[in-house]
Amino acid sequence: MSSPSGAGKTTLSRQLIAADSNIAMSVSVTTRKPRPGEVDGKDYYFISKEKFERMVAAKELLEWANVFGNLYGTPRAPVEDALAKGRDVLFDIDWQGTQQLAQAMEDDLVRIFILPPNADTLRTRLIGRNQDAAAVIAKRMAEASREISHWPEYDYVIVNEDLAQAHAEVMAILTAERLKRKRQLGLTEFVRALTKDL
Repeated sequence: MSSPSGAGKTTLSRQLIAADSNIAMSVSVTTRKPRPGEVDGKDYYFISKEKFERMVAAKELLEWANVFGNLYGTPRAPVEDALAKGRDVLFDIDWQGTQQLAQAMEDDLVRIFILPPNADTLRTRLIGRNQDAAAVIAKRMAEASREISHWPEYDYVIVNEDLAQAHAEVMAILTAERLKRKRQLGLTEFVRALTKDL
């Protein structure tokens, strides 16, 4: 799931994780400082730039990007472990990370882009978070147009005007994607057994 800052992807991600126990949240590593209320290991793994660069060199990240001067990346091992256990993995990442994930796992990736209903709502949400200085909010607003320009690269687009409606739409996408024939493990055997008894 991707969006410009303030469009609601983190809130929608948290709701999705709370609603479905078969989804593992991919916890990214980042070199930025924690925001108020963020917990290391839950929201992000907060690491040094040097450690981040060692992880890149060792190919321990599925994707990584520089966002607003901070490095963000997805550790490979926890994702591969969750997938091996048959769990879906949710990524709360930007368009750069999504492009890299598409190269690494195109067949298994479902891309959802979250849009704000309008620029004023986006600005109000950024201010309401009380996490960033006015200069940072201005920078995020300036960057929003460039981030939004990547919406055609996504499979689904949700306009997050009403949080409950946007959550319902995310859940509908999850259900539809899980029902795709290629994702239903054991379906061939089930159908064979079914037709054998007819």
